[in-house]
Amino acid sequence: MKVRYQATAGLAVLALAVAACGGGGGEAKKPSAEQTQQAQEQMSQTPAISINPVPYEQVKDGGTLTLAVGQWPQQWNGNHVDGNQADTADMLDVVMPQPIVFDEQAQWSANPDYLSDVKNDLTADKHVVTYTINDKAKWSDGTPITWEDFEAAWKVNSGKDKKYKPASTDGWDRIESVTKGDTDKVAVVTFSKPYPEWMGLFSRSPHLYPAKHILDADKYENDYKGKIPVTAGPFKVEKIDEGTKSLTLVRDDNWWGKKAKLDKIIFRGIESTEAQVNAFANGEIDGVEIPSGSPAELKRAKEVPNVDIRKALSPNWRHITVNNVSENLKDKTVRQAIAYGINRDVITQSDLKDMDWPLQTLGNHVFMNNHKGYVDNSGDLGKYNLEKAKQLLDQAGWKQEGEYRKKDGKDLELTFVIPTGTAVAQTEGELTQAMLKEAGVKVNIRPVPVDKFFVDYVIKGDFDLVPFSWIGTPLPIGGLSQIYKTGSESNFPKGSDPALDEAIEAAVSELDPEQAIAKANAADKLIWDMVHTIPLYQRPDIQAAKKTLANWGAKGYKSYDYSMIGFTG
Repeated sequence: MKVRYQATAGLAVLALAVAACGGGGGEAKKPSAEQTQQAQEQMSQTPAISINPVPYEQVKDGGTLTLAVGQWPQQWNGNHVDGNQADTADMLDVVMPQPIVFDEQAQWSANPDYLSDVKNDLTADKHVVTYTINDKAKWSDGTPITWEDFEAAWKVNSGKDKKYKPASTDGWDRIESVTKGDTDKVAVVTFSKPYPEWMGLFSRSPHLYPAKHILDADKYENDYKGKIPVTAGPFKVEKIDEGTKSLTLVRDDNWWGKKAKLDKIIFRGIESTEAQVNAFANGEIDGVEIPSGSPAELKRAKEVPNVDIRKALSPNWRHITVNNVSENLKDKTVRQAIAYGINRDVITQSDLKDMDWPLQTLGNHVFMNNHKGYVDNSGDLGKYNLEKAKQLLDQAGWKQEGEYRKKDGKDLELTFVIPTGTAVAQTEGELTQAMLKEAGVKVNIRPVPVDKFFVDYVIKGDFDLVPFSWIGTPLPIGGLSQIYKTGSESNFPKGSDPALDEAIEAAVSELDPEQAIAKANAADKLIWDMVHTIPLYQRPDIQAAKKTLANWGAKGYKSYDYSMIGFTG
């Protein structure tokens, strides 16, 4: 299964899959120089996109596309931290506006279905972006999309009004005003200080919503809770079935853009990867993601007649988040000991074994291995060192007494929270448990309901260690504020370091791209030092699809155009 979580930087995902292997301790199986070179070569040979591109005219009219999602949402308001899951964003892509879209090279452009023009003015004293909205663009209730919808997005995400709960305020908190231009169809956005990744706002992070459904605090919480009352896309909602956890979308005949090729799209909530692949093999769904830690499912998918396995590099990565404020981890020395005591190479090899994916650990919280800005900033903390872990724990006053370490009569005990049914997370927990036991740390694996995992545990900080994946965007630097800055709703471990906040501010404010990368890497070194998150690896983007399914698959950085997705036969 894949459970995902969306924000400005990206979506958090937990992958439910059959584990590659179980058990294991800290015996290092560090890749050899030859293996590392092979991984780098494999990385360089993996394409940026694999979606079976077919021109619009050659996609047949009609048909139903059925897909699976791992986690069924409770909140469909993507502005809300509880509605910030990537599975939710995937479904909303079909029915909600994305004014800015990206290609496979992460280059942005205005989506003509929603915008007729965008002007970015950095020459004045202020940074001003002017959005001219397509005259035909309207909500499904018939009301036009106007500058007021842009203003509402700013107000609910800026962080200034505490009655709203945004997943990220990054970028929004730099906006000084959103005003009406020459007409209601012109939104003038003025920033108090330059924001280089402005194109990530007012689009998929989160999608644009009608002002009248989100400005009022009660409506913000409830209008999209369990329902999607208003849309604006090539498809509209026919039915949300909470009993079967399915969303049925049908072509919207009032759509002003290109007529969608498909008649219908159905999303089905299917929790485990095994069950999803079974559904794919049985012809119940038309495409399925094969996440890390599921070699048996990849093998089975390859055996399905007329299957196409589509792989691409993407800005997605697996990690372990480390609670910075829980009782036994609030001491940075202890957190650093935990980092030394976890063998990232072993977990990476376990998760990616037989997945036809590069066995390469990730040494950066911002840039992926294949990104031009990538530098391995992990230093010594990224290297397994059991003796160093023991030394630091001694230094922190945790003394070995029998099987585990104690301080003031209490065991050094940590809770490793995982969602039920997540075999890959279970294995990651077991490996971490065995590794840290060698350092005298007791790790308890705590399975929790998958549909409560983010809302009730991760977001609320009810964990010591927790594994999931961030699903990134074409704008990686913006994720710094979202995930690591003091006070952000998506700073799940509640890490706080004034020096890091200052470094983040410098990176996200830098207009020169090369300097921005350098400053982001400077911030990354501080993130490693605080042990906020332990990166594991760049997550596979592997999709199994029917060969006849066009314009869908491993999309990397690219935005889907759902009017073009369909079948060729």
